[in-house]
Amino acid sequence: MNKFENLFAEYPCTLTEQSVKSAVEDILTNHFEENNNVDVWKQCLHSIDLTTLNGEDTTEKVETMAQRVNEFEDNFPGVPNVAAMCVYPALVQAAADTLTEPIGIAAVAAGFPASQTFIEVKVAEAAMAVAAGATEIDIVISIGKFLEGNYQEVFDEISEIKAAIKDAHLKVILETGALKTPENIYKASILAMAAGADFIKTSTGKIAVNATPEATYVMCTAIKNWQAKTGQKVCYKPAGGVSTTEEAVQHYTLVKEILGQDWLNNESFRFGASRLANNLLTSITGSEIRYF
Repeated sequence: MNKFENLFAEYPCTLTEQSVKSAVEDILTNHFEENNNVDVWKQCLHSIDLTTLNGEDTTEKVETMAQRVNEFEDNFPGVPNVAAMCVYPALVQAAADTLTEPIGIAAVAAGFPASQTFIEVKVAEAAMAVAAGATEIDIVISIGKFLEGNYQEVFDEISEIKAAIKDAHLKVILETGALKTPENIYKASILAMAAGADFIKTSTGKIAVNATPEATYVMCTAIKNWQAKTGQKVCYKPAGGVSTTEEAVQHYTLVKEILGQDWLNNESFRFGASRLANNLLTSITGSEIRYF
């Protein structure tokens, strides 16, 4: 056995599509309504990485978003602010120069969203984003390499990027919609955590299938099993396609039931979202809000 066969044998995947579907249905049937309330909506808002990742993004757009974050508490007293802003590496400086609130600055890097570039480029881009002011780096695993079983190269890339960004948090995106099966999602979760991920994250939001309740169930199960054996707490971020209050509460409920209370804060649990913030604000205030 090579080291990755040993790793996967130590964390065997017993999940099937049917068992995951049944478990998700059971949790949401029994616990969704108890979490569908204003306090949870506020916590979900407080856990958002407010995201803009479009080719037409400009310095002015990012500065405007950052200023909205700066003024948020004045406009919505009693509602907690978002957790971070997430932008492309070239726009990190604009966010850093404008933000006055103590929130994170996340940058997608390492050839986002396809991760189809040289490791030297990935490492350099991630390190440069941190130098520009990013406190968190979101990268995508080399999906093709993972699917062909080249686990060593996937592991090495994550490890090298983690070393390059020093104290910044590393969020590793699995692109679960491309991995498709519970076994692949579970194995990719274990591999990313073994390589040093601080967060594991579902999706880029750039393909047809993004964050699903089923992916959350599988990834949170992997996190739970990892912590049970290692004592290490790895954080979780569903991203892409989570846009409604109902969808946010679904993911929150699954995290709560699988991982427990210790994850229900914005240091351990995030949403990657662009539309979710306004929809949560609408639910919280009871009137339509288009603030961000």
